[in-house]
Amino acid sequence: MSTKTAEGVAGVKDGSVFDPGAPYRCSPQVSLRPEPFGALVYHFGTRKLSFLKTLPLVEVVKGLESHPDVHSAIEAAGVEEAQRPAYLKALAGLAASGTIEPR
Repeated sequence: MSTKTAEGVAGVKDGSVFDPGAPYRCSPQVSLRPEPFGALVYHFGTRKLSFLKTLPLVEVVKGLESHPDVHSAIEAAGVEEAQRPAYLKALAGLAASGTIEPR
C-alpha cells in the first residue's frame, strides 16, 4: 500500500486510488460485530479478521452508505477537524484491504 499526503490517498485492492471525495460503502462480504472498543471486522472473501479500534470509526464505516462521499460520513460522525487526517488514513487502509469499497 502506498500512502500520499494527509488526505489519506492510497492504493486500493483493485489498483485504483482511494478518493475520499467519492462514495464508498462497507463491502457486502464484510461483517461488523460491535465491541466496547469499536468492532471486529470479518471479511468472508479473504477470511481475514481485523479490528476497528474506535466507536467513531465504526460510525463512519457504517455511515459511508448514507453519504455522498467519505468526507461527509466523517463529518456526520462528529470527527473533529484535527483527527480527520488520521481517519482518512485508516479508511484508506480499509479500502486497500477490501473492507470498504467504492459504490
